[in-house]
Amino acid sequence: MSQSSPAEKSDITLEGRSLSKIYHTGTVDVHALRGVDIQLYEGELVVLLGPSGSGKSTLLNILGGLDTPSSGQVHFHDLEITAGDESILTRYRRDHVGFVFQFYNLIPSLTARENVALVTEIAVNPMDPAEALSLVGLGERVDHFPAQLSGGEQQRVAIARAIAKKPDILLCDEPTGALDSHTGILVLEAIERVNKELGTTTAVITHNTVIGNMADQVLHFGDGQVVDSKSNTSRQPARELSW
Repeated sequence: MSQSSPAEKSDITLEGRSLSKIYHTGTVDVHALRGVDIQLYEGELVVLLGPSGSGKSTLLNILGGLDTPSSGQVHFHDLEITAGDESILTRYRRDHVGFVFQFYNLIPSLTARENVALVTEIAVNPMDPAEALSLVGLGERVDHFPAQLSGGEQQRVAIARAIAKKPDILLCDEPTGALDSHTGILVLEAIERVNKELGTTTAVITHNTVIGNMADQVLHFGDGQVVDSKSNTSRQPARELSW
């Protein structure tokens, strides 16, 4: 199945080859992934669509080094991360991957700036926390605590935290899942800005098919497999989406 990119087939940043994942529950084997092939190209934005249980989150966790496949390989540029031990995965996650989840996981007793600084203090070449917050539209909210921020603002702090270490890859699992459409679009605009201005290769999991319109590449999942893929000739700006 062809998975072309409007970026004229630039370098592949991240590639999964024949990825399978089987969970053993008593005497039952649950096949979460069934031989998935996927390529994420440098600087592109990919949306992964599909129902719950279709394998999207399992795939994202494996691509991000949070989990390992039962079989298959993940390559980050020329490095096969699935061939290494836990120290390889730890360095890969720390230095190259940013994660955004449906729930923000901010520390309530820390300001937005301090939540972001948790990452920048251990990163190799980080952004200033205030710069990362400005990039997601929170330049005036850096000293606010999570309780003083709306849900959408908290999610944008989480995005700032994820990108402040300047990752090569940003992986977002249902980043708008807990938000209304207006707030969700503000979050998508922040992801869009990071992708365009920093050139961060970005993958977004969602149930919302409309969000696929803002992507370079859209992959549809079903029963642990990619059942369809398409490339958009142009990307619809996040601010023009509605659902």
